[in-house]
Amino acid sequence: MFVSEAFALSSAVCIALSSMFISELNGRVPLMRLARWQLTAGFVITASVATIVGGWATLGLWQIGNLAASGVFGIALASTTYFAAIYTAGPRLTALLFSLTSPFALIMGYFAFGETISATQGAGVGLILAGIVIAIGLRRRRPPAMIPLSDAEPIESIPASGPPPSLLGISLGIFTAFGQAMGSLLARPAMASGVEPFAAMAVRSGLAVLFFWSLLALPKIRRDVADFRKADFGIAVIAAFFGTALGMSLLMAALSTGNVGIVSTLSSMTPVVILPMVWLRSGQMPRVHAWCGAGLAIIGTALISTT
Repeated sequence: MFVSEAFALSSAVCIALSSMFISELNGRVPLMRLARWQLTAGFVITASVATIVGGWATLGLWQIGNLAASGVFGIALASTTYFAAIYTAGPRLTALLFSLTSPFALIMGYFAFGETISATQGAGVGLILAGIVIAIGLRRRRPPAMIPLSDAEPIESIPASGPPPSLLGISLGIFTAFGQAMGSLLARPAMASGVEPFAAMAVRSGLAVLFFWSLLALPKIRRDVADFRKADFGIAVIAAFFGTALGMSLLMAALSTGNVGIVSTLSSMTPVVILPMVWLRSGQMPRVHAWCGAGLAIIGTALISTT
């Protein structure tokens, strides 16, 4: 396998692993505290690397402005809804909904830059939507079977799947994909001008860090009732390392040498990669429609990215 393709697949694995770590903090770390921890850790890591490689010298005033606007949508807003979606809908469904970033970016590119959309790309959008509908919409319609007992009343068998995802969780996942696509759109001119990727990510995450720490001025957010645990903080930092630092760094490395369409497709394998992780963590194999939905989303992303 080529090096760039290996980097892209590794990026998908890192992002999926980061999602699994974040899901472990559900019910233990409040959302705003998690955002502060994650974004601060991500900023420290990316800023340190940017300093080592001399990335700050590639920034100009207008690039900082573009990246700041990009950070509002792609980091401050999208990261918050991303964490909330994992808490509400779970890491598997959140990863699948995140694949909507590709069609959102395609549509925004059409309106912002006049980029044309081919019939193949339109089919890709349809496959992504179909994959999400299959993964979300196929649920048991009949009551579970009754198990007869010889010495007692019959009991219902254990349902094959958990409760259906809430509308709130789905909405948070969709908004995350929209914010990520908008952030990428706003950052595209700055990145095309030659800004060093770690410096760009440090600017984007740094402004978000200032925003979330400033929210502590609000009494409601300052009254954080959850106890501080070093173990929870460590998990949050590990998640930031795999997601923001290592995952995005591998993606940047893949884009520097590989075909953009192929790299984008392989790095979007997160919905499929996360399924065996969920299986190992929960001990329950995801149902067939989960695999089918994730597969359709990947094929749809491939049609969009490689056209």
